[in-house]
Amino acid sequence: MKSGLTALVMLLTCQSTLAAPAQPTQSPQPAQSPQPAQSPQPASAQPASGQPASAQSAKPAAFKAGVFDPPRMAPHFVLKGSNGQDLRIDQFTGKVVLLAFGFTSCTAVCPTTLNTLAVTRRKLGTDAKDVQIVYITVDPDRDDTARLKKYLGSFDATFVGGTGSPAELAAVRKDYGISAERQLVGKDYTFSHSSFVYLIDRKGRIRALMPYGHGAEDYVNDLSILLRE
Repeated sequence: MKSGLTALVMLLTCQSTLAAPAQPTQSPQPAQSPQPAQSPQPASAQPASGQPASAQSAKPAAFKAGVFDPPRMAPHFVLKGSNGQDLRIDQFTGKVVLLAFGFTSCTAVCPTTLNTLAVTRRKLGTDAKDVQIVYITVDPDRDDTARLKKYLGSFDATFVGGTGSPAELAAVRKDYGISAERQLVGKDYTFSHSSFVYLIDRKGRIRALMPYGHGAEDYVNDLSILLRE
């Protein structure tokens, strides 16, 4: 039987993929009935509440990613970090974490995702200091800490990778509902694996899941929501 997190991941991934393309659009709003013309107000006039009209009409920003409701704590793990230290998810409490899984020999999906996350950090400006990207390999045979550090550094020097024994990584994948299947390609091999990214808030709770294909603007939107909390 699948764990609760795995089942919810499958549901969110399916819903997000079906409901939104790589660049999702908002659902059309029903047509509004014409409103009677209002008497012009002086430029300095304020609504009765004392708040500017723009503030009154503003709506809370919505996540582009699939949302976990209620949020749940990110499962604990201890792996070898590409920075030469132990890697634990709880060491980033106080920051917003983007958690992805992949491998350094990936030629398409992983570099696309990592480049998107690097662009996202640049777009965040000074707020990027409160965002940490964590990338856990699904290929322990090839991805040691030195290789992860070099690979991730080609995208952004702040990215941190994690590796461990096959059993340790399998346990982390199970806890996070990640699939990874090794596939032979001639005399070499590759992996088919889950390509979504978890968004984890400052309290260490999984808040959302961003499917593969979303651009930096969507990540900036969702990170801005979490950073303001």
